[in-house]
Amino acid sequence: MGVLQREIEKGVKILQMGGVIAFPTDTVYGLGADAFNATAVERIYEIKNRPKYRQLPLLIADAERLTTLAKPIPEIAWFLASRFWPGGLTLVLPKTDSLPVYLASGPTIAVRVPNHPVCLAIIQHLGNPIIGTSANISDQPAALTAEEVGQQLGGKIDFIINGGKCPGGKESTVVDATREPPTILRQGIIPSDEIDKAYKEYSEVNSEAHCYRL
Repeated sequence: MGVLQREIEKGVKILQMGGVIAFPTDTVYGLGADAFNATAVERIYEIKNRPKYRQLPLLIADAERLTTLAKPIPEIAWFLASRFWPGGLTLVLPKTDSLPVYLASGPTIAVRVPNHPVCLAIIQHLGNPIIGTSANISDQPAALTAEEVGQQLGGKIDFIINGGKCPGGKESTVVDATREPPTILRQGIIPSDEIDKAYKEYSEVNSEAHCYRL
């Protein structure tokens, strides 16, 4: 077993016990906890000094898990997911009524499927979605290496999985898929013109399908 695999297993055990860890993703280093552990999620707000009104995004291992977190899921959301997942797109969607209030006090939830083997392995081994916010103090620069995480968060977190430098270098692009057309809330690693191009293709496909039905 390699060093990285041992670190992943240790990280998962810490999450299972309600801990908070940092880990590499395809965008920037993430700060994570089991999304269904209220105490651990509360710690993330404290560690980041993040205002409670700014809800935390979730990371899942595959798009199929969306149906347990969001409802109804707009067709455009499925289309964007098929284009950009796994990858640097965070989708804002209507939340299911069953989600706990501490995860989403408002009507929506933010979700992403990352494109990084370490991050995906953590989610799959844990069996639950994980919080996937950036591993930094709020409004400070995002961390791209384990060393940068340590500089900002040091003794505040339980473990840092060192997976090398994150390949993306930018945070994810956040798109509100509850609006028509979808609205970019944060410009990140996926350029806005790629989102616009995908929406145009979606609209054209839907328009052709409508014509066939008439």
